[in-house]
Amino acid sequence: MSTSLSLESASKQEEAFELSHFREKFHLPLKDNGEPFIYLCGNSLGLQPKSVKAHLDQELKDWANLGVEGHFHAKNPWMPYHEFLTDSMARVVGAKPLEVVVMNTLSVNLHLMMVSFYRPSPSRHKILIEYDAFPSDKFAVASQIRFHGFDPKESLIELKAREGEECLRMEDIEAVIEREGDSLALIMLGNTNYYTGQFFDMKGIAQLGHAKGAFVGFDCAHGAGNLPLNLHDSGIDFAVWCSYKYLNSGPGSLAGCFVHERYAQDRQIPRFEGWWGHNKETRFGMRDSFDPIPGVEAWQLSNPPILSLAAIKASLEIFDQAGMENLRKKSLAMTKFLEKCLESLFPGNGQQTVKVITPKDPSERGCQLSIQVKGADKSMAKALYDEGVIVDWREPDVVRVAPVPLYNTFEEVLNFAKILKKCVEKV
Repeated sequence: MSTSLSLESASKQEEAFELSHFREKFHLPLKDNGEPFIYLCGNSLGLQPKSVKAHLDQELKDWANLGVEGHFHAKNPWMPYHEFLTDSMARVVGAKPLEVVVMNTLSVNLHLMMVSFYRPSPSRHKILIEYDAFPSDKFAVASQIRFHGFDPKESLIELKAREGEECLRMEDIEAVIEREGDSLALIMLGNTNYYTGQFFDMKGIAQLGHAKGAFVGFDCAHGAGNLPLNLHDSGIDFAVWCSYKYLNSGPGSLAGCFVHERYAQDRQIPRFEGWWGHNKETRFGMRDSFDPIPGVEAWQLSNPPILSLAAIKASLEIFDQAGMENLRKKSLAMTKFLEKCLESLFPGNGQQTVKVITPKDPSERGCQLSIQVKGADKSMAKALYDEGVIVDWREPDVVRVAPVPLYNTFEEVLNFAKILKKCVEKV
């Protein structure tokens, strides 16, 4: 391996970003010998911030001591609790506070958004999605199509990469949008594809879709907390994301939702309604007809689970301290370092056993590299685990690796590459 990819080089790069102290704020999974695993699976489930316990303990204490009065008199009153997260989450995803709310779970939010932004007609009923989108997204859009009386075989348009390629080309996306034209009702893509790690040009796609009269939304599950999303400036109509991956909120935790401010005062937009989206001043009047809160909060249905919000609040406080811009800079460097390690250890990358299928252009990816290991199966993930590395395996032959700048290090990246080499040689 090149001397530029040495342990000394890894240590110098780590020091240059001055973010290494954030690693101490997370619980690291430990091996039997008490040493931490190399955890590169934050794109599937983020690690637990140590501060989560104190946040949860506070709410449990207030519940025990105050009962229902905790809604108004807890240290962090439960009635407006979700609002305590809004500014921080808006900074993470690049939106205005009016445009962001934490509520429900991702697929629930996606369905709620399609109630508002998928309005099919006999001549405009198609939804555009990636061929290899996360299955839950495909299930959701297909079921919405059927709910409106259309056939997914005709109304669901899937973007496929060119023969022999894994990632989509922007010119091909543009060509499909141009071809489908006035029949497109909705463009709904994963802004960072879960399988390849490809990050799409949301602003460019929004402009193309809007020019054809289609609504445009994105599933940002693998983007939120991973890279700057600039949701407001992108001009998209809506976005949804989970919080348990890069946002470290715990398994199955609440999700986020964005609706552009141009809909903030639209009282006629179709949507499912619930009492938590009603005017806060008259919410407990109980006899009033629905009076939507301006902005995305109007899409809320029920009061949220406070314990889940508390975990998200703990993580977002760390993001506020670190800053997305700083995290992105380190992420770019770590991913580039991993790429160089793999190129050094597996010369002729793309022709041999190991191939990175994530785009090489840093602007088209976050911190995830999807590594195709030809001839391997799921036992590869087990072999890596036995060597002290936790990764995410995706069929048929891809190891998804995410060096998260909040808690991973350049040294771990280097050691992972060496361990991968060892495991591949056994295939």
